[in-house]
Amino acid sequence: MLAIRWIISLVFVVQNALAMVVLGIVFLPWALFSPKGARAACRSYCWWVFFTAKWLLNLRTEIRGTAPVDEVMIAAKHQSFLDILMIYYHTPHAKFIMKRELLWTPVIGVYAYRIGCVPVNRGKRGQAIKKMVADVQSGAAEAGQLVIYSQGTRVKPGETRPYKVGTFALYDQLQQACVPAATNAGMFWPKGTILRKPGVAVVEFLDPVLPGQEQKPFMAELERTVEAHSMALMKEAGFDG
Repeated sequence: MLAIRWIISLVFVVQNALAMVVLGIVFLPWALFSPKGARAACRSYCWWVFFTAKWLLNLRTEIRGTAPVDEVMIAAKHQSFLDILMIYYHTPHAKFIMKRELLWTPVIGVYAYRIGCVPVNRGKRGQAIKKMVADVQSGAAEAGQLVIYSQGTRVKPGETRPYKVGTFALYDQLQQACVPAATNAGMFWPKGTILRKPGVAVVEFLDPVLPGQEQKPFMAELERTVEAHSMALMKEAGFDG
């Protein structure tokens, strides 16, 4: 049974990589001409991944809470490539704070740039935060839902990593509401393996934090809320801690 699941997972991974290339090529002229083309390509790819995950893997996706449509910052838990796709698909103009190296990734780099993602150099923390805030404020990214992963990387279920102060820097400078987001996607689409598992991957949008909080209470509440809700979603999916 496990061997069959590995084979099906491999088929799923390969066909989605091919789909990314095909869609990237088909939509490229439109994407280069207009960000609308890039967003259409990304949405088409998300839909295809969700569709094939359901029928090949019996892996479904679910959104809980209210996906933001206004100009806000989303501070999200990041466990899997799947939670990126879910957030993007269910918000109208999402763009991500991402590591600069991804700009050189085939297909992904071009489309990330065209939808307004903001690349940062993770190796130079202070400079990266200043550059990130400056890029967002100067309009280098279009208005929309700015997604930041507060732990800075994918985190396996049960693993702990500190929440980085860059989230507060953006929250404080932009004076926008911050919408925390929890997930259990890493339970089904794990980091570092092609094995995919059946179940229900959830992204949960939580109550927004209004502008004006100080750094320590903001960061403490953000971490407490996102971690607690993510743990609840993981336990719901069978995580035993």
